[in-house]
Amino acid sequence: MRRAGESKPGLIALPEMFHYRGPVAGFRESASAIPGPITEPFADLARELNCWILLGSLAERSADQMRPYNTSVLLDPAGQVCETYRKRHLFDVAIDDGPSDRESARITPGERTVVAVMEGIAQEVDVRLGMSICFDLRFPELYRELAAGGAVIMAVPANFTEATGRDHWEVLLRARAIENGSFVIAPAQCGSGGGVPAHGRSMVVDPWGTVIAQAPDGPGVVVADLDLERVLSVRRQLPTQPGR
Repeated sequence: MRRAGESKPGLIALPEMFHYRGPVAGFRESASAIPGPITEPFADLARELNCWILLGSLAERSADQMRPYNTSVLLDPAGQVCETYRKRHLFDVAIDDGPSDRESARITPGERTVVAVMEGIAQEVDVRLGMSICFDLRFPELYRELAAGGAVIMAVPANFTEATGRDHWEVLLRARAIENGSFVIAPAQCGSGGGVPAHGRSMVVDPWGTVIAQAPDGPGVVVADLDLERVLSVRRQLPTQPGR
Protein backbone atom coordinates (compact mmCIF):
# COMPACT_ATOMS: atom_id res chain seq x y z
CA MET A 1 0.00 0.00 0.00
CA ARG A 2 2.92 2.35 0.62
CA ARG A 3 4.14 1.48 -2.87
CA ALA A 4 0.72 2.47 -4.19
CA GLY A 5 0.90 5.61 -2.08
CA GLU A 6 3.98 6.78 -3.98
CA SER A 7 1.68 7.89 -6.82
CA LYS A 8 -0.32 10.12 -4.41
CA PRO A 9 -3.66 8.39 -5.07
CA GLY A 10 -7.04 9.64 -3.93
CA LEU A 11 -8.11 6.04 -3.21
CA ILE A 12 -6.32 2.74 -2.57
CA ALA A 13 -8.46 -0.42 -2.82
CA LEU A 14 -7.71 -3.94 -1.57
CA PRO A 15 -9.31 -7.29 -2.55
CA GLU A 16 -11.98 -9.32 -0.82
CA MET A 17 -10.68 -11.18 2.26
CA PHE A 18 -7.41 -9.25 2.01
CA HIS A 19 -6.53 -10.18 5.61
CA TYR A 20 -7.17 -13.93 5.52
CA ARG A 21 -7.52 -16.77 2.99
CA GLY A 22 -7.63 -20.25 4.43
CA PRO A 23 -9.74 -22.74 6.40
CA VAL A 24 -13.19 -21.61 7.52
CA ALA A 25 -12.35 -21.85 11.20
CA GLY A 26 -9.60 -19.28 10.80
CA PHE A 27 -11.91 -16.84 9.05
CA ARG A 28 -14.42 -17.11 11.91
CA GLU A 29 -11.67 -16.63 14.47
CA SER A 30 -10.47 -13.52 12.66
CA ALA A 31 -13.86 -11.81 13.02
CA SER A 32 -13.73 -8.52 14.90
CA ALA A 33 -15.70 -5.34 15.47
CA ILE A 34 -15.54 -2.40 13.04
CA PRO A 35 -13.70 -0.21 13.82
CA GLY A 36 -11.38 -2.63 15.57
CA PRO A 37 -7.95 -4.27 15.58
CA ILE A 38 -7.97 -5.06 11.85
CA THR A 39 -9.05 -1.61 10.68
CA GLU A 40 -6.93 0.45 13.08
CA PRO A 41 -3.54 -0.03 11.35
CA PHE A 42 -5.15 0.97 8.05
CA ALA A 43 -6.69 4.04 9.66
CA ASP A 44 -3.14 5.05 10.57
CA LEU A 45 -2.07 4.39 7.00
CA ALA A 46 -4.94 6.47 5.58
CA ARG A 47 -3.74 9.40 7.67
CA GLU A 48 -0.10 8.81 6.71
CA LEU A 49 -0.86 8.65 2.97
CA ASN A 50 -3.69 11.23 3.15
CA CYS A 51 -6.00 9.13 1.01
CA TRP A 52 -9.16 7.08 1.11
CA ILE A 53 -8.71 3.33 1.64
CA LEU A 54 -11.15 0.59 0.67
CA LEU A 55 -10.55 -2.52 2.75
CA GLY A 56 -11.97 -5.00 0.23
CA SER A 57 -13.52 -7.26 2.85
CA LEU A 58 -12.86 -8.72 6.26
CA ALA A 59 -14.73 -10.85 8.80
CA GLU A 60 -17.03 -8.71 10.96
CA ARG A 61 -18.69 -10.14 14.06
CA SER A 62 -22.41 -10.83 13.77
CA ALA A 63 -25.08 -12.13 16.15
CA ASP A 64 -24.20 -15.64 14.91
CA GLN A 65 -20.71 -16.53 16.15
CA MET A 66 -20.40 -19.22 13.49
CA ARG A 67 -21.37 -16.90 10.64
CA PRO A 68 -19.69 -13.46 10.66
CA TYR A 69 -20.41 -10.87 8.01
CA ASN A 70 -18.14 -10.52 4.96
CA THR A 71 -17.74 -6.75 5.16
CA SER A 72 -16.12 -4.08 3.01
CA VAL A 73 -14.88 -0.98 4.88
CA LEU A 74 -14.24 2.49 3.46
CA LEU A 75 -11.86 4.69 5.45
CA ASP A 76 -11.52 8.43 4.85
CA PRO A 77 -8.16 10.30 4.87
CA ALA A 78 -8.66 11.07 8.57
CA GLY A 79 -8.78 7.32 9.26
CA GLN A 80 -12.49 7.33 10.13
CA VAL A 81 -14.89 4.61 8.97
CA CYS A 82 -16.96 6.37 6.32
CA GLU A 83 -19.12 3.37 5.33
CA THR A 84 -19.37 -0.39 5.64
CA TYR A 85 -21.05 -2.82 3.25
CA ARG A 86 -21.93 -6.40 4.14
CA LYS A 87 -21.90 -8.81 1.19
CA ARG A 88 -25.47 -9.53 0.15
CA HIS A 89 -25.13 -12.29 -2.45
CA LEU A 90 -23.23 -15.29 -1.11
CA PHE A 91 -21.19 -17.78 -3.13
CA ASP A 92 -23.41 -20.88 -3.07
CA VAL A 93 -22.37 -22.74 -6.23
CA ALA A 94 -21.52 -26.16 -7.64
CA ILE A 95 -19.44 -25.83 -10.82
CA ASP A 96 -18.96 -28.98 -12.91
CA ASP A 97 -15.26 -29.91 -12.73
CA GLY A 98 -14.77 -26.78 -10.60
CA PRO A 99 -15.38 -25.36 -7.14
CA SER A 100 -18.34 -26.29 -4.98
CA ASP A 101 -19.06 -24.01 -2.06
CA ARG A 102 -21.76 -22.75 0.29
CA GLU A 103 -20.63 -19.39 1.59
CA SER A 104 -23.99 -19.02 3.33
CA ALA A 105 -22.96 -21.83 5.71
CA ARG A 106 -20.21 -19.62 7.15
CA ILE A 107 -21.29 -16.05 6.36
CA THR A 108 -24.33 -14.00 7.42
CA PRO A 109 -25.63 -12.00 4.42
CA GLY A 110 -26.03 -8.24 4.54
CA GLU A 111 -29.22 -6.41 3.68
CA ARG A 112 -28.28 -2.82 2.75
CA THR A 113 -27.32 -1.25 -0.56
CA VAL A 114 -24.51 1.21 0.16
CA VAL A 115 -23.42 4.29 -1.78
CA ALA A 116 -20.66 6.18 0.03
CA VAL A 117 -19.99 9.89 -0.42
CA MET A 118 -16.27 10.58 -0.78
CA GLU A 119 -15.79 14.23 0.05
CA GLY A 120 -12.74 16.09 -1.21
CA ILE A 121 -11.46 13.37 -3.54
CA ALA A 122 -12.24 15.46 -6.64
CA GLN A 123 -12.40 19.19 -7.20
CA GLU A 124 -15.77 20.86 -6.63
CA VAL A 125 -17.78 17.61 -6.48
CA ASP A 126 -18.35 14.85 -3.93
CA VAL A 127 -17.77 11.46 -5.53
CA ARG A 128 -20.25 8.67 -4.84
CA LEU A 129 -18.84 5.14 -4.59
CA GLY A 130 -21.11 2.11 -4.95
CA MET A 131 -19.95 -0.77 -2.77
CA SER A 132 -20.18 -4.47 -3.62
CA ILE A 133 -18.15 -7.66 -3.11
CA CYS A 134 -17.22 -10.46 -5.54
CA PHE A 135 -20.28 -12.70 -6.20
CA ASP A 136 -22.50 -9.59 -6.10
CA LEU A 137 -21.07 -8.95 -9.58
CA ARG A 138 -23.48 -11.50 -11.05
CA PHE A 139 -26.56 -9.56 -9.91
CA PRO A 140 -27.00 -6.53 -12.19
CA GLU A 141 -30.00 -5.23 -10.25
CA LEU A 142 -27.70 -4.33 -7.35
CA TYR A 143 -25.63 -2.08 -9.61
CA ARG A 144 -28.78 -0.41 -10.93
CA GLU A 145 -29.63 0.41 -7.32
CA LEU A 146 -26.14 1.84 -6.85
CA ALA A 147 -26.44 3.93 -10.01
CA ALA A 148 -29.86 5.16 -8.87
CA GLY A 149 -28.17 6.23 -5.65
CA GLY A 150 -25.76 8.41 -7.62
CA ALA A 151 -22.72 6.13 -7.80
CA VAL A 152 -20.23 7.10 -10.50
CA ILE A 153 -17.68 4.49 -9.40
CA MET A 154 -18.53 0.87 -8.54
CA ALA A 155 -16.12 -1.07 -6.32
CA VAL A 156 -15.91 -4.85 -6.75
CA PRO A 157 -13.21 -6.25 -4.44
CA ALA A 158 -13.08 -9.96 -5.19
CA ASN A 159 -11.68 -13.43 -4.61
CA PHE A 160 -12.92 -14.78 -7.95
CA THR A 161 -12.06 -18.42 -8.60
CA GLU A 162 -9.81 -19.30 -11.51
CA ALA A 163 -12.43 -21.73 -12.84
CA THR A 164 -15.03 -19.01 -13.37
CA GLY A 165 -12.76 -15.98 -13.61
CA ARG A 166 -11.06 -16.91 -16.84
CA ASP A 167 -14.40 -16.81 -18.69
CA HIS A 168 -16.56 -14.42 -16.66
CA TRP A 169 -14.47 -11.88 -14.70
CA GLU A 170 -13.68 -9.31 -17.38
CA VAL A 171 -17.00 -9.84 -19.20
CA LEU A 172 -19.06 -9.14 -16.09
CA LEU A 173 -16.98 -6.13 -15.00
CA ARG A 174 -17.28 -4.54 -18.42
CA ALA A 175 -21.01 -5.28 -18.54
CA ARG A 176 -21.63 -3.56 -15.18
CA ALA A 177 -19.62 -0.54 -16.36
CA ILE A 178 -21.50 -0.30 -19.67
CA GLU A 179 -24.97 -0.83 -18.18
CA ASN A 180 -24.50 1.95 -15.64
CA GLY A 181 -22.13 4.34 -17.40
CA SER A 182 -19.82 4.08 -14.38
CA PHE A 183 -16.21 3.37 -13.63
CA VAL A 184 -15.63 -0.07 -12.09
CA ILE A 185 -12.62 -0.71 -9.87
CA ALA A 186 -11.98 -4.38 -9.12
CA PRO A 187 -9.05 -5.34 -6.88
CA ALA A 188 -8.77 -9.13 -6.93
CA GLN A 189 -7.00 -11.95 -5.11
CA CYS A 190 -4.51 -14.06 -7.06
CA GLY A 191 -2.71 -17.32 -6.36
CA SER A 192 -3.87 -20.36 -4.42
CA GLY A 193 -3.08 -19.42 -0.84
CA GLY A 194 -6.67 -20.06 0.22
CA GLY A 195 -6.79 -23.58 -1.19
CA VAL A 196 -8.87 -22.67 -4.27
CA PRO A 197 -6.91 -20.93 -7.06
CA ALA A 198 -7.98 -17.33 -7.56
CA HIS A 199 -8.11 -15.68 -10.98
CA GLY A 200 -6.50 -12.36 -10.12
CA ARG A 201 -6.34 -9.79 -12.94
CA SER A 202 -7.33 -6.74 -10.90
CA MET A 203 -8.63 -4.12 -13.29
CA VAL A 204 -10.21 -0.72 -13.79
CA VAL A 205 -12.94 -0.30 -16.42
CA ASP A 206 -14.21 3.03 -17.73
CA PRO A 207 -17.90 3.93 -18.32
CA TRP A 208 -17.67 2.91 -21.98
CA GLY A 209 -16.57 -0.58 -20.95
CA THR A 210 -12.91 -0.14 -21.87
CA VAL A 211 -10.32 -1.73 -19.58
CA ILE A 212 -7.98 1.16 -18.77
CA ALA A 213 -5.72 -0.66 -16.30
CA GLN A 214 -5.12 -4.32 -15.49
CA ALA A 215 -2.76 -6.33 -13.33
CA PRO A 216 -0.56 -8.97 -14.92
CA ASP A 217 -0.70 -12.51 -13.57
CA GLY A 218 0.59 -12.39 -10.02
CA PRO A 219 0.68 -9.74 -7.28
CA GLY A 220 1.06 -6.10 -8.22
CA VAL A 221 -0.18 -2.54 -8.01
CA VAL A 222 -2.59 -1.15 -10.59
CA VAL A 223 -2.76 2.63 -11.00
CA ALA A 224 -5.36 4.54 -13.02
CA ASP A 225 -6.59 8.11 -13.37
CA LEU A 226 -10.39 8.41 -13.42
CA ASP A 227 -11.75 11.30 -15.48
CA LEU A 228 -15.18 11.73 -13.90
CA GLU A 229 -16.29 13.94 -16.80
CA ARG A 230 -16.22 10.70 -18.76
CA VAL A 231 -19.21 9.48 -16.73
CA LEU A 232 -21.26 12.53 -17.68
CA SER A 233 -20.24 12.22 -21.32
CA VAL A 234 -21.14 8.53 -21.62
CA ARG A 235 -24.44 8.93 -19.77
CA ARG A 236 -25.37 11.84 -22.06
CA GLN A 237 -24.67 9.74 -25.15
CA LEU A 238 -26.31 6.58 -23.81
CA PRO A 239 -29.09 7.65 -21.40
CA THR A 240 -29.75 4.25 -19.83
CA GLN A 241 -29.72 5.32 -16.19
CA PRO A 242 -32.60 4.52 -13.81
CA GLY A 243 -35.39 7.02 -14.17
CA ARG A 244 -34.37 8.07 -17.69
